[in-house]
Amino acid sequence: MKSIENLEWRYATKKFDNQKQLSKEQLELLAQTFNLTATSYGLQPCRMMIVTSQEVKEAMIEKSYGQRQVVDASAVLVLCTTHVDVDYVNDYFNLVKKIRQTPDEVLKPFMDMLISTFSQKEVEEVEQWSKNQAYIALGSLMTVCAQERIDSCPMEGFIPEQIDELLGLKKQGLKSVLLLPVGHRAQDDMFADFKKIRRPQQEMVQYV
Repeated sequence: MKSIENLEWRYATKKFDNQKQLSKEQLELLAQTFNLTATSYGLQPCRMMIVTSQEVKEAMIEKSYGQRQVVDASAVLVLCTTHVDVDYVNDYFNLVKKIRQTPDEVLKPFMDMLISTFSQKEVEEVEQWSKNQAYIALGSLMTVCAQERIDSCPMEGFIPEQIDELLGLKKQGLKSVLLLPVGHRAQDDMFADFKKIRRPQQEMVQYV
């Protein structure tokens, strides 16, 4: 039941204590969590930038509609999508062969299927699929944050194009899709003591 206790403790932190910083070990844990997150086909079409520079965080405020979580948090995790095409798929299977030494004849049917699939998709369709994978990563990060008693606040309220420009993402072939400020809640954040509003579990979950 410890997991449930930690999830009860978690909330979308509205005010962070800017005097409390996460350790390098905690940030590395979140980096590993992101990298180990499940993704469709195992292709990992997302990247994450960990912003700790106070100067950069200050610049993020106006690009996040004035939300101070981005500057008061210890770090801001910027979840991004990357372009997936045939070359990207081929690189993935080269990595599979390197790590698992899987024979080509075993990989070929799956590889051909993915190449065919992504060859037929429109760019916008692939971008939406990649964004969906970023949400999976967001869920993993928020869950691990709760388990480690790290406060977080998922954010869609920002101007992606301006964040991309600030962080130089375009030249890396990346697009920001989600922000996750992380750190420690301020003692006077009144939202910390609010009761969770959830529909009855029996209404939300069915057993078959």
